[in-house]
Amino acid sequence: MDHLPDLIATGNPHFDFASSGFAANGFGEHSPSGFSMVSALICEVAMTFFFLFVILGATDDRAPKGFAPLAIGLCLTLIHLISIPVTNTSVNPARSTSQAFFVGGWALDQLWLFWIAPIIGAIIAGLLYPCITRQK
Repeated sequence: MDHLPDLIATGNPHFDFASSGFAANGFGEHSPSGFSMVSALICEVAMTFFFLFVILGATDDRAPKGFAPLAIGLCLTLIHLISIPVTNTSVNPARSTSQAFFVGGWALDQLWLFWIAPIIGAIIAGLLYPCITRQK
């Protein structure tokens, strides 16, 4: 199991983790569509904010029971559709870190943004959710 990515990658004899980017998150020349660092930061903060806001709402005691997985899954799907062209979508520092370790170099250099942005987005959601929903 430790070498599962290697086993998959060997299906293409020309595959290289570093040169492929291996779905690592990036900005500038490493963004799938060339978006800047500021665009990546705004996108990741906003997407994480909305994701956490949906999670908080879907798991709220006042929410209909049993629909949280559907709401959260559909929200994450929409987030990916929006942000894959910008950064390859993070909203999860663990996901960003794993890919950065495979790719190395530039992906590790840009990893800070994919830790900072989700943390900021989550903090904003955590602070605003109770204010907007009047929950104590």
